[in-house]
Amino acid sequence: MAVNLAPPGALTPVAGVRLAAAAAGVRKPGRDDVVLLELATGSQVAAVFTQNAFCAAPVTVARRHLATTAPRYLLINAGNANAGTGDAGLTAALACCEALARDGGCAAEAVLPFSTGVIGEPLPVERITAVLPALHGALAADGWGAAAQAIMTTDTVAKGHSVRVDTAQGPIHVTGIAKGSGMIHPNMATMLAFVATDAALPAALLDACLRRAVAGSFNRITVDGDTSTNDACVLMATGKGPVTIAALDTPAGQALQQAVDAVCRTLAQAIVRDGEGATKFISVRVTGGRDADECRAVAYAIARSPLVKTAFFASDPNWGRLLAAVGYAGVPALDIDRVGVHLGEVCIVRDGARAPDYTEARGQAVMARDEIPVTVALGRGDAEATVWTCDFSYDYVRINAEYRT
Repeated sequence: MAVNLAPPGALTPVAGVRLAAAAAGVRKPGRDDVVLLELATGSQVAAVFTQNAFCAAPVTVARRHLATTAPRYLLINAGNANAGTGDAGLTAALACCEALARDGGCAAEAVLPFSTGVIGEPLPVERITAVLPALHGALAADGWGAAAQAIMTTDTVAKGHSVRVDTAQGPIHVTGIAKGSGMIHPNMATMLAFVATDAALPAALLDACLRRAVAGSFNRITVDGDTSTNDACVLMATGKGPVTIAALDTPAGQALQQAVDAVCRTLAQAIVRDGEGATKFISVRVTGGRDADECRAVAYAIARSPLVKTAFFASDPNWGRLLAAVGYAGVPALDIDRVGVHLGEVCIVRDGARAPDYTEARGQAVMARDEIPVTVALGRGDAEATVWTCDFSYDYVRINAEYRT
């Protein structure tokens, strides 16, 4: 039921990265649900994780390992989040890392574990470790598509994107995959994303590149306002291409940033387009703020409002719900007489009140579309921000009511 979202085409291999997927029966039989990603020696890795205090065991372990040594492998499972599992969950995540390290001839700290799925259930370690030999044997540079399929949970469409940019030193390739459909909100969002490039750059620059990209993509989306226990976004640089980057403000550095931004933005929007039960993709742009923070606050007040989201599902131009969300967003000393609101090209609010030339029929015509831009002008400055969201449908309730069955 994804909104104008097709499965990715062929994803470009990234030199120095090999992937494989296998069916371990983590939760449901008959589908690939474990991914192994191998990195070439010397690769750099940066990651950002959920800010949920109840972060999952693999998040805790991955953070520790990333601070200890250069990663060689990423091990990802779907179907079980290994969250809310206490010390037993940490032991399980470490056991998977240790088993993979034995097979791969590396330290356990060189393995980063990631999990997604049902919270509170013990991780079936023996099922995951049983497929490790098959995963090692199947590693391939063109394994991105299979990996994108294997990490899905309530997703209906696999998510992946590749970008190539040319520089004076040669081409830079960036490929990424992601999963996510519900429990999506910033401070990461339930999402996992894995992005790789063949460029060479130091760890500090890679981390800065990732954080800039995440700020304009995965931290600008919301499906339901719930921040997951398991979110992670990883950016890997193998250095196996012709381009070496010494600073992000060089032409090559700017090219890499633009490519990573594009991949992350496409994946983030794909998550919203595939939001659980989504029938509409909505862009909320707030302009005229004193700073970006207050613009984001207004955008999120609109984007996560159940009343607004159900109105979009019903194609009901109930503009009072939009105005109410602007009003409770917490903008200090907001002059409501300067606020304007547009649905697409139709002005519905001018100077804080219904626009004299607005008609319900014109609003209805915009709301009937499957992609709807909303623009709010605050009239108090030059800052702006955009957030992407989707509607709430009957299927959202059904999917989450039946999630554990």
